[in-house]
Amino acid sequence: MSLGDEPGYGDASRGEDGGYGGSGQTRTRLPDRPGDVYGGARRRGSSSRSLITVVGVVVLLIAAIAFANRGDDSPSSGGESGDKAKTSPTAASGDHPVNSKVAGIPSGFPHTAEGAESAAANYAVALGSADMFDKASRDQILATVITSSRVTGFEATLDKAYTPQFNKNVGLNEDGSTPQGYTFVSRTSPIGTKTTESSNTTATVEVWCSGLLGLAGENSTNPVTSSWFTITMKLEWAGGDWKIVTHSQKDGPAPVPGDDRASSADDIAKAVEEYGGFTYAR
Repeated sequence: MSLGDEPGYGDASRGEDGGYGGSGQTRTRLPDRPGDVYGGARRRGSSSRSLITVVGVVVLLIAAIAFANRGDDSPSSGGESGDKAKTSPTAASGDHPVNSKVAGIPSGFPHTAEGAESAAANYAVALGSADMFDKASRDQILATVITSSRVTGFEATLDKAYTPQFNKNVGLNEDGSTPQGYTFVSRTSPIGTKTTESSNTTATVEVWCSGLLGLAGENSTNPVTSSWFTITMKLEWAGGDWKIVTHSQKDGPAPVPGDDRASSADDIAKAVEEYGGFTYAR
């Protein structure tokens, strides 16, 4: 779905017949503690995120990019031009993130293709946050990242999607608040980006993302699950910054699941509360 532009996403649910090495099976290691994952609820192919996609909501939009300002600022001792020639097209540029913010969201991105990728990554994180489930916070986010001519359309689309029943389906109260004793998790992590089209005033950016969604708590029937997806954002240069015009989402690419042991509800809730997000730059 292109939020505020197209009527729906299509079904993004994932099949379960894939396996490792052609075995047709997926190995899953559950925590040692009885009662997790969480309160005995097992992962299901029809997950909370699949439901979100079906009802036409993009909880985890978003864009990607390597976190800039990696390493020190000292000049390279090697030949710079030779190093750049060997660098992957998607490697970090080393440009610093922007220093300004609007409504807590980074802003003032460079009028370049890399600036568009950085904007897409940061906007994706905001649009994939738990704040999108609160009407006032959601409208503020949309007003900040969406081009002005499309804000009203985006608001109308999301107001129809974030219904009391929808909130209940993801484990929240009807008003979008989190039930007492639980921690709601909705977070997107950009993995990488690429610009597929660009001009002086527009850019189309693909962002490969990993996301978390669910309700952490011992008796949760919507445990926090992970997913992999790619966002395509069309941006335009307006008012001295990059803004979203349309976007769409598709599944994958998804890596083969590893043998990581699923953490307890308490560990997930603690991690979400203690580990903050980043400002992303290309």
